[in-house]
Amino acid sequence: MNEANTAFLVLASILVLFMTPGLAFFYGGLVSKRNVVNTMLSVFFITGLAILLWIIVGYSLSFSGDHFGVFGDLHQFFHQNFSMTKMTATTTKIPDGLYSVFEMMFAIITPALFVGAVVGRMKFKFLFLFIIFWSILVYYPMVHMVWSASGILFKMGTLDFAGGTVVHIDAGITALVLSIFLGKRVEYKEPEHYNLPWVLLGTTILWIGWYGFNAGSAFGISTVAVQATMTTTVATASAMISYMMIDVFRTGKPSLVGVCTGTLCGLVAITPACGYVTITGAFFIGIAGTCCSYFFINYLKGKLGVDDTLDAFGAHGVSGIVGSIATGLFATKSVNSAVTNNGLFYGGGFKLFGTQLFATAFTIVFVSIMVIIITVILKAITPIRVSEKEERLGLDFGEHGEHADYAVATEADSDVDTFRKEFKGQLAQLNGHKN
Repeated sequence: MNEANTAFLVLASILVLFMTPGLAFFYGGLVSKRNVVNTMLSVFFITGLAILLWIIVGYSLSFSGDHFGVFGDLHQFFHQNFSMTKMTATTTKIPDGLYSVFEMMFAIITPALFVGAVVGRMKFKFLFLFIIFWSILVYYPMVHMVWSASGILFKMGTLDFAGGTVVHIDAGITALVLSIFLGKRVEYKEPEHYNLPWVLLGTTILWIGWYGFNAGSAFGISTVAVQATMTTTVATASAMISYMMIDVFRTGKPSLVGVCTGTLCGLVAITPACGYVTITGAFFIGIAGTCCSYFFINYLKGKLGVDDTLDAFGAHGVSGIVGSIATGLFATKSVNSAVTNNGLFYGGGFKLFGTQLFATAFTIVFVSIMVIIITVILKAITPIRVSEKEERLGLDFGEHGEHADYAVATEADSDVDTFRKEFKGQLAQLNGHKN
């Protein structure tokens, strides 16, 4: 065991886990006041569910055995026939147990991403069941196909350093399909954001955690990990400033939500390429990702009539697609010897670029078909959407019987309303002071 690499990956795993509560704050700050609890709970409960699923079947279906290059077997069901101390999964001499923990964290954050598309109108029971079937039938096969040495996309030479196809396109397409099935909100308008400081807090936590996501995917301390750290930083910065500049040009004002959205787009776009591209490549990938996402969110989404509440597809799906394709343009052997064919812009011809195009298109089609099948079947078993009355009331109370501010605002307002006669004099006096 390489102790330095092991310590590095322990830290990286903790950082990736840290991203999920960060995402809960990001989404929770963006939604309307009546859906804060539902949104944050819908993100955070996945932590427990995904861990259990990963231990029971996830790791085995992802990395144990092979069937048609699409999924593994159940030989290591519930982590049986599995050694926590062997070092067979990577060449960096880290224990298989730690490798499983690191990959487990990806299995947590990925389904949490598409929650942003369905907040405010999806039944919690449907979401719970959907994540179980989606993890088994969509996510684990994607992991196997791209990151297992037996996977069909891996054998084709697909490059996905930290989750462009497996995580972001996967979650983004899922978000888009679920948005179509759910239909528009009863009050189809952008929500009045509950807490903008939470949005900034969540964005900051995500950016910090993303270093575990990207640099950690080098599975040890190396020049590739350093490169991934730098490219992640540069792409995020170029994306953030690009989004802000477009906002200023379009609306005349920079916005905090726009800056945070641009930051996220940069993080997403560089993810598949971070360990394969130069700093210059990262700079342009960040700009390309944020420009395409901005165009979709602010122009194309409205024309399509898709109600992706918090732009899970607009940010993760679109920027993930751009990053996956751009890897075929900017990847170079000078950064990572694992690149067998240089990208198109580095004299490698069409081979890698064509492979990335195919892998991206395959992911879009595969995920779309599987999500449609899962959704149709589950809809026949349990309702997908809350009633119109519950939607107007808010899912915080309707689904969970809680309010984000009940202890501060709701109870106080209720007391005044209940004892309005007793408060009449004081209220009149206060109103007189205001005047």
